[in-house]
Amino acid sequence: ELQMVESGGELVEPGGSVRLTCQASGFTFSRSVMSWVRQAPGKGLEWVSAINSDGSSPHYASFVHGRATISRDNAKNMLFLQLDDLKPEDTARYYCIRGPLTGSTVPPGQGTQVTVSS
Repeated sequence: ELQMVESGGELVEPGGSVRLTCQASGFTFSRSVMSWVRQAPGKGLEWVSAINSDGSSPHYASFVHGRATISRDNAKNMLFLQLDDLKPEDTARYYCIRGPLTGSTVPPGQGTQVTVSS
């Protein structure tokens, strides 16, 4: 059974940083493109970042470009997202998913909450 367990979210002040972690299991992680998506209150899922199976070609949404770094550890089946210079509009629940975000994506994990507020 495919499982994702996200962690690392917290309440931070504007300008702060968080490092999100996703522990994946139940599928061949090392052969999978992985993505981070987020959902703000009252809004739909929004793609944040993606990375190829071998860790190459990271891509970022324009709203986090220059402030985010996606990475992975295939030996440990783990995905990471470093977010810096956080803004209040980054407040959302962050999820990791296998593959790209589509119109039918339902994140398998519970997500991790990032709240940016002073």
